[in-house]
Amino acid sequence: VQLQASGGGLVQPGGSLRLSCAASVSIATAMFMGWYRQAPGKQRELVASIANSGRTTYPDSLKGRFTISRDNAKNTVYLQMNSLKPEDSAVYYCNGVIMSIPYWGQGTLVTVSS
Repeated sequence: VQLQASGGGLVQPGGSLRLSCAASVSIATAMFMGWYRQAPGKQRELVASIANSGRTTYPDSLKGRFTISRDNAKNTVYLQMNSLKPEDSAVYYCNGVIMSIPYWGQGTLVTVSS
């Protein structure tokens, strides 16, 4: 199983980005798909998750700015990030629990700077 993350880049404060995580297998029954991020010198943190029921979770600090979604037909999970701030700069990783096994994508770098 491979998870291919893409969509990172350089964006100005207040801008938006949409990250994609394409899986090499079906995610229709994946119990959990999520996005994490890790900034230099900091621990990896969960920024959004979506269950196979469609239920989403976010840390309180990101509610209203980040939205996770999944397209099971395309085996892809998305992270829409709006009103980006410099402190959102990090490497973003997708994670999925598929057939009860956790998998990680390779990460995509997001830099928020003017």
